[in-house]
Amino acid sequence: MEQKEIQDKILRKLMSMNPPKWGNSHTEEDNLRKGLPKHLRGTKIVQNSIDNLYKMEFLTKLKKTGEWHVSLNPRKKEDIYRFLGLPPEE
Repeated sequence: MEQKEIQDKILRKLMSMNPPKWGNSHTEEDNLRKGLPKHLRGTKIVQNSIDNLYKMEFLTKLKKTGEWHVSLNPRKKEDIYRFLGLPPEE
């Protein structure tokens, strides 16, 4: 699996959660890895993929209940849809 595929899977997972994890709706950072194949979860490529999502500002990070929580950045919604090759949301 390449970095782009991993990032795609992580973003789509956050968008498909109920409720979708935009802005104030967040989930623990550890949950980002749960949708990936077990042999990839602790690898450097997964961590680099997540780090790059932070650098692109697609993910926001905050400390809640002693754990790092993440959500999709609503200000980058259009860019995220473009990155995933999805039509813009109305």
